[in-house]
Amino acid sequence: MDNPQIKDAKQRMDKSIEAFRVEISKIRTGKATTALLDGIKVDYYGTPTPLNQVGNVSVLDVHTISITPWDKTMVQPIDKAILASDLGLNPISDGTNLKIPIPPLTEERRKDYVKLVKKFGEESKVALRNVRRDANEHLKKLEKDKKLTEDELKEAEKETQKLTDEHITKIDEMIKHKEKEIMEV
Repeated sequence: MDNPQIKDAKQRMDKSIEAFRVEISKIRTGKATTALLDGIKVDYYGTPTPLNQVGNVSVLDVHTISITPWDKTMVQPIDKAILASDLGLNPISDGTNLKIPIPPLTEERRKDYVKLVKKFGEESKVALRNVRRDANEHLKKLEKDKKLTEDELKEAEKETQKLTDEHITKIDEMIKHKEKEIMEV
């Protein structure tokens, strides 16, 4: 069916999945990844600027991230921003570059991260169900206004449910994958 409400619901559900993907990419797995620093903003001459826009962020090895600021005066503000980020990371400065050692995760910390991933997953599923509810309400309004027949309404609601189920399955798969990644020693 080429229903605009269903297309809109699909777009909104896709955005929820993408937001979930971005959120869990920030969760540490004990391995160095530049995604860990994606949410960090650095005070760049009075303007909060994403870290990757004030320097080159790269992974040196499995346990080390390197940051080379384009402007050497930015070493201190970058250091400060990373310490203030509550990621539990301690950058080491050599005056011109920063190295961030990624400490190995304890078993307890891994379990906390898995709980966090599941919490984000549940929030995303709630968002998907809200999209489904909105779409169904809109479809019922169209039927009430005689723009859809009862059969078309039932068909559209079935399609919306199918779409919701597919997206919830994607989230479950992402949760499983991230949990496996986190628990891997």
